[in-house]
Amino acid sequence: MVKDIKLKVDAKFVNKYRGGFPLIFSDAISNLKDLKEEGSVVKLVDEKNAFIAKGYYGKQNKGYGWILSKNEQETFDKKFFKNKITAALSRRANLFADEETTAFRVFNGEGDGVGGITIDYFEGFYLINWYSLGIYHYREAIIEALKESVDFRGIYQKKRFDAKGQYMMEDDDFVAGERGEFPLIVKENGVKFAVYLNEGAMVGVFLDQREVRKTIRDKYAKGKTVLNTFSYTGAFSVFAALGGATKTTSVDLANRSKPKTIEQFSLNGIDYDAQDIIVEDVFHYFKYAGRKNLKFDLVVLDPPSFARSKKVVFSADKDYTKLLKEAIAITEDDGVIVASTNSSSFGMSKFKGFIQKAFEDSGHNYTIVEQFSLPEDFRTVKEYPQGNYLKVVFVKKLSL
Repeated sequence: MVKDIKLKVDAKFVNKYRGGFPLIFSDAISNLKDLKEEGSVVKLVDEKNAFIAKGYYGKQNKGYGWILSKNEQETFDKKFFKNKITAALSRRANLFADEETTAFRVFNGEGDGVGGITIDYFEGFYLINWYSLGIYHYREAIIEALKESVDFRGIYQKKRFDAKGQYMMEDDDFVAGERGEFPLIVKENGVKFAVYLNEGAMVGVFLDQREVRKTIRDKYAKGKTVLNTFSYTGAFSVFAALGGATKTTSVDLANRSKPKTIEQFSLNGIDYDAQDIIVEDVFHYFKYAGRKNLKFDLVVLDPPSFARSKKVVFSADKDYTKLLKEAIAITEDDGVIVASTNSSSFGMSKFKGFIQKAFEDSGHNYTIVEQFSLPEDFRTVKEYPQGNYLKVVFVKKLSL
């Protein structure tokens, strides 16, 4: 039987872990060199060798693994994972009962007690995302636990931990049950989306923006011109059009974004020819819009945390202020910018600092009309605020 690896916690981090902090990170551990095989069970101990907590070793961009239990005798087997999964499912009972929404997250990593894994639900299908080889080590126990906990049409998986940064796809990403016929049509607040569980890392919609999309449809879109930047498959544009926008303009650099956006419009009975769907670098489009003196009533700004095109490298923590200034320039007076970021490297207060700086540099006043973080199904724990990565601020540009 393989012995658990003892990890010595630096004295200044002991209380942090005793208080429930779930991430194993390099600065906190003095003997990381003892970690050899991902998936190994690790026990955190203090300088006197007293037990603190136990978890597993699994490298991902955030750290070296996750704490799963404060019980030294705990075994990470099917029963353990089944208990975590059933508890998570019960927390989403209201979503399972909502006939207008058939796509949501059912297990959100450390927020539901097991960091390094998420599980999403799509109209009877479950999609497991594995974020490290360490958690993938437990795949049989976790998959069996899921199969025993839910009625399912099919189970798919995404392995998101290749050392070279390449998405790993094997056998259609299919795991169990029936293979899906794609696109699979799901609903979010009554709006239809086409999703693909078998086409690589992205499935067609980011579930964490559900409340933001609904708010745009219900409160901000009617009679407005809407620009949706970094638009992916056009989800914000679809909600805006259904909310009565006079016109939407969707801009994304990826060639696939146009047919995917057309598909989402068509599913919802929207004439896509009456909308603008543009395949172009967003930064180039801002310059074009400036030259043509184009202005929009509502601008959605939801860039990836990091993006690289042929001429532009974008990092949210370094470049968001600049991006906002570009957006301010093409937003009508009394128009609204939906400023959004999924970067976990800074919090809401710093993000609001970016907003303030951008408006000051642009010579405009503004007011924050509302803000959002993750929806309830993207459960987080207060001991790990970094897990609540989503920051969305509706900012009104005031007339001079």
